[in-house]
Amino acid sequence: MQKKIAILNGDGIGPEVTAQSIKVLRAIAAQFNHEFIFREALIGADAIDKTGTALPEETIDICLDSDAVLFGAVGHPKYDNDPNAMVRPEQGILGIRKALQLFANIRPITTYASLQHLSPLKAKQLEGVDCVIFRELTGGIYFGKKFTSEDGTYASDECSYSKAEIERIAHLAFQYALKRKKKITLVDKANVLDTSRLWRKTVQAIALQYNDVTVDYMFVDNAAMQFIINPKQFDVVLTENMFGDIISDEASVLAGSLGMLPSASVGNGTALFEPIHGSYPQAAGKDIANPLGSVLSTAMMLDHFGMTDEATVIREAIDWTLQNNFVTKDIDPVNFYFTSTIGDLIADYVSGKIPGSVKKENIELRKSTII
Repeated sequence: MQKKIAILNGDGIGPEVTAQSIKVLRAIAAQFNHEFIFREALIGADAIDKTGTALPEETIDICLDSDAVLFGAVGHPKYDNDPNAMVRPEQGILGIRKALQLFANIRPITTYASLQHLSPLKAKQLEGVDCVIFRELTGGIYFGKKFTSEDGTYASDECSYSKAEIERIAHLAFQYALKRKKKITLVDKANVLDTSRLWRKTVQAIALQYNDVTVDYMFVDNAAMQFIINPKQFDVVLTENMFGDIISDEASVLAGSLGMLPSASVGNGTALFEPIHGSYPQAAGKDIANPLGSVLSTAMMLDHFGMTDEATVIREAIDWTLQNNFVTKDIDPVNFYFTSTIGDLIADYVSGKIPGSVKKENIELRKSTII
């Protein structure tokens, strides 16, 4: 099978972690007789520096002409620290989501026994945690009308949603729930916000079409607390744009590292796959970033292609690295392996080069050659 994949490396650690995913995809292609055609394009601060815009038209064209997009990260301190900057790296990711009509961000939250000690939660609270967050991507306060007075003493951000915007992601979430534990939790703030009341009313109506799915309703402040107190209660979580942004980052600590979590953005156009971590500029160029969020996003991309066996092999490879303590600095700051080493190990596992028993001392820091 042949697939065209747009590569948006972006900023910070984006190029480093994405390189590992490409490495793994090349191994998948060789093992399963596929052909992946990679085409790189600019986005974020890198694009601003080179073209003056965070999302060049050429990038949009390449993405639209691809079967999927593999995205790294955007963001740079020189823009974060300049409130007067007219063009910002984040405009790139918001723009590509809009251009590709991606209205749903899907973020699975999975815990790993070997990483439970890294979470601020007790191990007993982490056992059995397996949920997925459906975050609406194109509406809400991020895309509403924005206003700042000329004297700079007043500002406003409009939060707006239409029934149609809510319906399309709600149906996706319900369909996904049917394949899991048949439970959805809608996270909103319906006691205060009109938009949340529209969300609740719309979801209640849609729920009548899915009699096998149980629906819970939870205010966002309570949901934030429940993700810490009893995260295993959640299965499919459905919410609006800003609440989803915040809740999913909070939920990421359940896995032990922000670098572990993948995501998929889907909608009417080409689907986009990305780790949920940011650009982490402090680690850029040091070969220490965790690539597993990106590689797991790649597995989600293969699932999207219908390549479920290939995706399963990647997840098995990642489980193998974690069980054998082949981890990056964010997980073990003393006995860690480099970003590129982890990528090599996963690619070697996919290629069938990993023997049944491996001695850690035979794996060099920057290579995965098994002696």
